[in-house]
Amino acid sequence: MRKTKALLNEILVADERILIEPKPLVAVAELADSSVNFNVRPWVKSGDYWAVLYDVTEKVKLTFDEHGISIPYPQMDVYINKPE
Repeated sequence: MRKTKALLNEILVADERILIEPKPLVAVAELADSSVNFNVRPWVKSGDYWAVLYDVTEKVKLTFDEHGISIPYPQMDVYINKPE
């Protein structure tokens, strides 16, 4: 969790479109069944909102991949018993 939180903060600090005040939020939001969910809330000018959203989302995935942090995806295993 510490590594992930630090990387998320680094991503936000590196983007000049993200405002320094109010300070961006990176917080653990939930300890879910198979994941730790974070809330990441930077403040931006209205005109930058969509570009920052898309760019930061992409940067998070690429950075996590580089650092070996996986994002869990829903998975279901189905077993079929054949009658003998």
